[in-house]
Amino acid sequence: MTASKPAESAVGPQFGGVPVHKRLLAAAPALASAVTARLVEQLPAYGALPSEQLHGEITKEVDRGIRAFIRVLRHGELPEEAELARISESSARRADEGVPLEAVVGAYHFGAEECAAQILATAEPGDLPDVLLVQRRLLGYLRQVSCAVAAGYVQERQAALGDEQVARQSLLSRLMEGGDPQAAADRAGIRLPPTYLALSIAMGPHPDELRPGVNHSVAARRKLRRLRNELQRQTPGVPLSVLSGDGGLVLIPYETPAADFAAADRERLTRLVEQLGRICGAELLVAAAAAAPDSVADAARMVGEVRRVAQASGRGPGLYLLDDVLLEYQLSRPSRARDGLAALLGPLAGRPELLDTLRTFLSCGLDRRRAAARLQVHPNTVDYRLRKATELTGLDAARGADLLTLHAALAAHDSVRQGEPDTG
Repeated sequence: MTASKPAESAVGPQFGGVPVHKRLLAAAPALASAVTARLVEQLPAYGALPSEQLHGEITKEVDRGIRAFIRVLRHGELPEEAELARISESSARRADEGVPLEAVVGAYHFGAEECAAQILATAEPGDLPDVLLVQRRLLGYLRQVSCAVAAGYVQERQAALGDEQVARQSLLSRLMEGGDPQAAADRAGIRLPPTYLALSIAMGPHPDELRPGVNHSVAARRKLRRLRNELQRQTPGVPLSVLSGDGGLVLIPYETPAADFAAADRERLTRLVEQLGRICGAELLVAAAAAAPDSVADAARMVGEVRRVAQASGRGPGLYLLDDVLLEYQLSRPSRARDGLAALLGPLAGRPELLDTLRTFLSCGLDRRRAAARLQVHPNTVDYRLRKATELTGLDAARGADLLTLHAALAAHDSVRQGEPDTG
């Protein structure tokens, strides 16, 4: 009976009777240089590293990786925790240097390919069982190494992003406090632009947030993530934001001085707001103002007020500047006149459906059918409610003399009811 060569021999796989690990060990010095050269040629991130680092630390890491694989080939035991920890630390250094993760993982795969090519070239037809054994050990080695690389890289990036986020939030806080934000910008590594566009955003629900059986919090987070990603993509600098599922505040760096903000700038901003709404899949009502960095605090407070006034006056989705709501904005300021105007709608305090119908009718340009569609009631119901509101207040939306008074009374009523405006 002829004995076959054991696949798991004490010396590991053999090609032509020579242990594979010995063939690879003999070629290791030249192989390390060949792998490093291939990294420079095929991975631009490595080609951009300083020559001293490339031919020092990187070549040394390549050689250690080859020798770790040699041990796997010889004993069949995957790298120990200490070796995997060293790989993770090396990966973390690459992350800190800005080398992409795919390049770091690719470097180990290139090394494995060079090793495989070196030893498989010596295999003979009778060595097939050992060829398969080499492949199994190679795949097992790459699996563990790839996991260690990813773990070290992600941990470093999370730490760096955490520090970066803290620095950015510190800059945002400084801008909102007023004063000179330059020191905070320097710590965040951000160049202060000539202007920030302060945006107060009211964000409606995504359709998935209204569907039964759908995890609404997940839908809201996805909507918010799409908004942030598109905002970053559309912004040349670093946008700063405090956002939740229903909106918040965004500061967009802008190169045009605030004093020169004109119709063309508004058109660009309008298109951006429309694009953000399409991408996140929700209606956006956005109030905006341009301000120099040291005036952002005042601008942020003002756009919060403008946004709230636009919402309260029944404006639809879109972009609003102060000029768009001048009357409503002024009427929302505390004064005796404001309180008197708000009191005109006092008789409707216990009839919210009448107040809502009146507000909707005015925002729809006195079109009863559009108002009925928005309220999801019959047009006759709109007529009935308007007549009832006229009986209670003495003000008729169909009379030109009363129309301006009703607009002003609604603005004053909303301001009194909601209290002093905030920054959104």
